[in-house]
Amino acid sequence: MLGVDMTDQFRCRGAEVIALSRMELDITKLDAVRGVMRKYRPVLVINCAAYTNVDGAEDDFQRALLVNGLGPRNLALACREVDAVLVQVSTDYIFDGSKSVPYGVFDPPSPVNAYGRSKWWGEQAVAAAGGRFYIARTSWLFGRGGGNFVETMLRLGREKGAIRVVDDQRGCPTYTVDLARAVADLSATGCYGVYHVTNSGPATWYDFAAAIFAAAGMKVDLMPCATAAFPRPARRPANSVLDPFPLRETIGYLPPPWEDALKRYLSRLE
Repeated sequence: MLGVDMTDQFRCRGAEVIALSRMELDITKLDAVRGVMRKYRPVLVINCAAYTNVDGAEDDFQRALLVNGLGPRNLALACREVDAVLVQVSTDYIFDGSKSVPYGVFDPPSPVNAYGRSKWWGEQAVAAAGGRFYIARTSWLFGRGGGNFVETMLRLGREKGAIRVVDDQRGCPTYTVDLARAVADLSATGCYGVYHVTNSGPATWYDFAAAIFAAAGMKVDLMPCATAAFPRPARRPANSVLDPFPLRETIGYLPPPWEDALKRYLSRLE
């Protein structure tokens, strides 16, 4: 999902983009990663590969760790060897959600689920490799080219007409188009390090669902509920809102509000 818009974003800027599928490159294999790097000699590598099944990671942590931890390590090592810059996309789920205010880039991670632990392992591996890198933490992605919360809500709204959505988890919905633009601008700055890159403004999943149905003009019986009403294998942080500082100070702007992003995404689905 992110790879589609990231590829489009860089191509529209005139860059030569080599977009490799998982069949063309398994990032968990160091020799394969090194071979690709030596073949293409890129100046910038953006890792859009990830194991994103949050609940599935509880039962298959090894797989999550291979893709989200070892894969970024392999990319970071190979990038250093060819003097390429790496952009590693990470997640709000590295935080435990216990804070009542947004998380800053230097707040200590403390993931509460296996997925979050695997992504935090990947962040540390990238930093330890010794090359040049950006870590772009983001959250609650929606966009074309993959399943997402927006599409799920639209489908359930059509099928059921009545839906309960949790109202005690708060984060930042983020459109892959806006994330790709910000990452492209960030990668041009030379200001390496960790950044929080999301659309502006917090929301609960219930807030997000209500906005989806309103923007789509759908009448759905939407009811808020607590997380405890929907037990899942993986815990979710109650608050994973990310503080963007110093993103604006680095690229000159913040991505627009998520409500605006949602309307633009829905207009593309029509």
